[in-house]
Amino acid sequence: MKRVYSSHNLVLAHHARNLLEAEGIETEVRNQMLSSAMGELPPAECQAEVWVVTDEDAPRAFGVLRRPAPAGPDWNCADCGESSGPQFTQCWKCGTLRRSGPP
Repeated sequence: MKRVYSSHNLVLAHHARNLLEAEGIETEVRNQMLSSAMGELPPAECQAEVWVVTDEDAPRAFGVLRRPAPAGPDWNCADCGESSGPQFTQCWKCGTLRRSGPP
C-alpha cells in the first residue's frame, strides 16, 4: 500500500478517495479520527491519509488527483432545464445524465 494524499480536512481526504474510487482505484482512508487529538499530537500525525491498496495504482492515482478541474460552459438539463456546472455529469435536481451531443 502507498499513501497518495493527506490533509487535515477529512472532507478533502474523502473527496480524493471518491475521485480515485470512481476511476477504479481501490483505496483506504487512515487516521480519520485523529483530528480530535490536534494539539496533543504533532500536526503531521493528525492528517487523514488516502492510501492505494495496490502499489502499482499509485502513479495513476497521483495523475487523477492532479487532473485539472473540468472547464467549459454550464449546461442545462434536457429534462428539467436546471443549470449545472461543467464538472457535473448528472443533474442534481432530477438525476438525468448529461447528454454529450446535440439533443
